[in-house]
Amino acid sequence: MTSDEDIKALLEETRTITMIGASDRPDRPSYGVMAYLQSRGYRVIPVNPQITGEHIHGEFVFRELSQIGEKIDLVDIFRRPIAAGEAVDEAIAAGAKSVWL
Repeated sequence: MTSDEDIKALLEETRTITMIGASDRPDRPSYGVMAYLQSRGYRVIPVNPQITGEHIHGEFVFRELSQIGEKIDLVDIFRRPIAAGEAVDEAIAAGAKSVWL
């Protein structure tokens, strides 16, 4: 998906985003991106095994995607390139409609 129209359609259809690699540290990009997406009306569910059980921007942090138990429209991955493939596999297994790297 590369056209602006396709990306716009994807984002208009998306309501629930899961963020793998979400951080509770304000200096990390995922922290700001999560707040921005929430300000635009998206529900963003954070996933980070290092801070499972904590909260980021009011949302409970899950250990892994398989724990979420609700429909995921888009998985936003904030992981190093070497770990991105595994995160994509988790997104597919969870039934996510799309993945954003």
